[in-house]
Amino acid sequence: MAKIKKTNKRCRFNVNGESPRPAFVDYKNVELLRKMMSGHSKIQGRRRTGNSAVYQRAVAVAVKRARYMGLLPYVGE
Repeated sequence: MAKIKKTNKRCRFNVNGESPRPAFVDYKNVELLRKMMSGHSKIQGRRRTGNSAVYQRAVAVAVKRARYMGLLPYVGE
């Protein structure tokens, strides 16, 4: 049986333990958004990314905007 390494995931948008408000994720930052998507271009969940609920919603909106603008694909390669 393989051992599962537990990691402490934190929201990558927190600065010094505080969440800047309002929650905004730039849709033009394609590198950051690709890290939060699977190989099939699906948005990964909160447990996988470690984001807080507020920022996970902001990431989803940013990914959808980037897809609409043609910066990200709708379907993986």
